[in-house]
Amino acid sequence: MPISLTLASLWALIACLLGLAPSRVHWPAATVLIATGIPLLGLVTWQMGPWWGLALLAAGVSVLRWPVFYAGRWLRRRFLQG
Repeated sequence: MPISLTLASLWALIACLLGLAPSRVHWPAATVLIATGIPLLGLVTWQMGPWWGLALLAAGVSVLRWPVFYAGRWLRRRFLQG
């Protein structure tokens, strides 16, 4: 298995374990997961191709759905009301 998929699997395992943590840990953990997930997504896309990259993007969005929801709401407010 390529190293990028191994690291992506480890990222997903850590994300699931952090979901079991107390709620005060969730937002700082989400920040760290986003900061590590974006370069990892690029590495997977570079090594495995765009279909794998899209699959991992969908998996990451399903894990981090609330930060994505709030970012979308912020972007909508910023660009559609201005």
